[in-house]
Amino acid sequence: MTQEQTTQPTDRAEDQGTGHEVEIMPSLEELLQAAELKAQEHYDAWMYAKAESENIRRRAHEDTDKARKFALEKFSGELLAVKDSLDAALAVETDDIASYKNGVELTHKQLVSIFEKFNITEVHPIGEKFDPHHHQAISLVDADAEPNTVVQVLQKGYKLNERVLRPALVMVAKPKA
Repeated sequence: MTQEQTTQPTDRAEDQGTGHEVEIMPSLEELLQAAELKAQEHYDAWMYAKAESENIRRRAHEDTDKARKFALEKFSGELLAVKDSLDAALAVETDDIASYKNGVELTHKQLVSIFEKFNITEVHPIGEKFDPHHHQAISLVDADAEPNTVVQVLQKGYKLNERVLRPALVMVAKPKA
């Protein structure tokens, strides 16, 4: 095989004198220029993809920061009504205990409705088996209940969407000796 037959990129032209087809080889400079153009295209595409991934990463970081910063915005807005009610109760100039009690009951109802709206539920486990994931035992007491059963709740616990916010403080029945 001749060198002309082994090279790949060729152009064909007719030899004017003989009428035969002759292969014309591109110069090494042309091949180098074509390779450099292709390399530049690949580099540009890579730089674009790199910049785009950096922009996506930055936007995701900003979005998570905003979500973290404003996650409690709705809940906080709802609690402002409860604070307003408490402020109004403190501003009352009467010595009537019944009016204070009514005001506190209304404020309590506001708070309970906000808790329901945001899926905050009470954990009040009297009679349940002690569960260290939901309860915090303060002491063991003698009781007629089954051993390891919650017999008294000192402080209610709370859950947010089934996740414990605060465990209930409880007293648990002692095992019988």
